Amino acid sequence: MRKNFNFNYAFVFYDVNEKRVNKVFKICKKYFHHHQNSVFRGSITPANLIKLKSEINKIIEGKDFVTIIKLINGDCFDEETLGINDKNTEDLIL
Repeated sequence: MRKNFNFNYAFVFYDVNEKRVNKVFKICKKYFHHHQNSVFRGSITPANLIKLKSEINKIIEGKDFVTIIKLINGDCFDEETLGINDKNTEDLIL
């Protein structure tokens, strides 16, 4: 039996048609920190996660690709950046 978890941190990756990319970007920006190109991440409440998914679904209408990786909190993963990090992104120290 699958347990229900309250996820409080998420990553969002998307590849959407250029007609809809700005709309998806603006939706993600409401809930998360912009990390890189089409990648967002940050803390989110379970209620806001439901709102985010609903808003994105209305825009993409099943025609585009959006992935949401959900975590219970922001402390349960490791991150390593290789190469040039020239954007001022959210630093995560674990």
